[in-house]
Amino acid sequence: MSATPRTFAVQSGDGHQYEVIACVPSQPLARLLWLPALGVAARHYLPLAQALAARGIAVYLHEWRGNGSSSLRPSRKVDWGYREILEQDLPASQAMLERDDNKATMVPWIIGGHSLGGQLACVHAGRVPERFQHLWLAASGTPFWRAFPPPRGWLLPLFYRFLPWVARRQGVLHGRRLGFGGTEARGLIADWARVGLNNRYAAVGMAEDLEAQLARIHGTARAVLMADDWFAPLGSMQALLAKLPNVASRVRVLSAQELGTRADHFAWMKAPDAVAESFFIQLNENFHKSVDVGRRHPHNSAPVAGRP
Repeated sequence: MSATPRTFAVQSGDGHQYEVIACVPSQPLARLLWLPALGVAARHYLPLAQALAARGIAVYLHEWRGNGSSSLRPSRKVDWGYREILEQDLPASQAMLERDDNKATMVPWIIGGHSLGGQLACVHAGRVPERFQHLWLAASGTPFWRAFPPPRGWLLPLFYRFLPWVARRQGVLHGRRLGFGGTEARGLIADWARVGLNNRYAAVGMAEDLEAQLARIHGTARAVLMADDWFAPLGSMQALLAKLPNVASRVRVLSAQELGTRADHFAWMKAPDAVAESFFIQLNENFHKSVDVGRRHPHNSAPVAGRP
C-alpha cells in the first residue's frame, strides 16, 4: 500500500505557517501524527513515513517551529518555548488532521515521535487524552540526568546549565556548532534543560500541570531504542514511561545488525524498516484485531524489555 507524499499548509493561531507532510495509503489501518527530533526537519522522516505507509499506516509528519517549512527562524527578536508548540502548533496540526480524516474509516489515531518529539508527543497526548490512546516512541526518553548511566549522567547537569546560558548570550543556540540540534530558540532550550535538571515537564507561561496530565493517558506505548544510542539509553526511556502509569508499555532495543546500519540516534532514519516493523508488530492484540486481524505477524515478535 504505497502512498505518494503530499503536503498540507497549516497556520497556527499566532500566525506561524508551516507544512505537514502526509503519506496516506488508500485504506489505512491507523493514522500516526509524528513529531521530529530537536533540530530535524519533517522531510527527513519521509523514509519512515513511506515504510509505515507500505504497512498500511497513514503518517502525518509535523514540522517544528523554526525548522524546514516553518515560516519562522529563531533570533534575538524571535523566541519561543514549549508553550507555543503545545498551545499553537500541535493543536493546529491536529485540527488539520481532523479535517483530512476520513470519518468513514473510523481508524484509530497514534501519536509518536523521535527524541524530543517522543517526549512532546506524550505531553500533547496528556493534554488531549481522549484523542490519543496509542504512543509510538523512537530513540526517545526523558533528559533527566539521573536516568543516564555514569559517568555521562553526572556531567549532564553542567550541560543543562551551560546550553541555556549560551543561548541567552547569543540570542539563539547554534546547536550544530556544538553537535546538538540545529539553530534553536533560547526559550525552547530553557524548557528542555529544566526537564533535564528536575524531571518535570513544564512550559514557561503555561499554568497547566503538564506532568500531572501524563497520568490522564490510557492506552499503549510502543518504544524502540537503538543499542548504541547514548542520547536515549534504556534508563531514559524507562523514566519517561514511568510517568505514564495508565499506559501498558513495551520497549525493544534494536542492534546494528537488526537495523542494517549504525545503532545510534540518527542513522536509522535513512534505513527505517526495522523500526517501522517493530512498531507495526508490537501493536497490542486488541488494537490490532480492531484494524485488521490478517495483518498480524506474531512469528516476528522479538523479546522486549519494560512493563508488560
